[in-house]
Amino acid sequence: MAKVLLSIPDKFLDKIDEFAQSEQRTRSELIREALRTYMKRNTMFDTKKSSADAEILDKLLD
Repeated sequence: MAKVLLSIPDKFLDKIDEFAQSEQRTRSELIREALRTYMKRNTMFDTKKSSADAEILDKLLD
């Protein structure tokens, strides 16, 4: 598994560590899950936007 060096403000890292501890997860697990959620949400948003754009185009071409 690759390792990534990431700069995060100390206060933000403290919050990340608090969340990780409260969920009994490692910092890395929490950050990976946050990134997966972010990527999934943005992919879903783009798909919905593409569908909406296609519908608008269909209506304009009728």
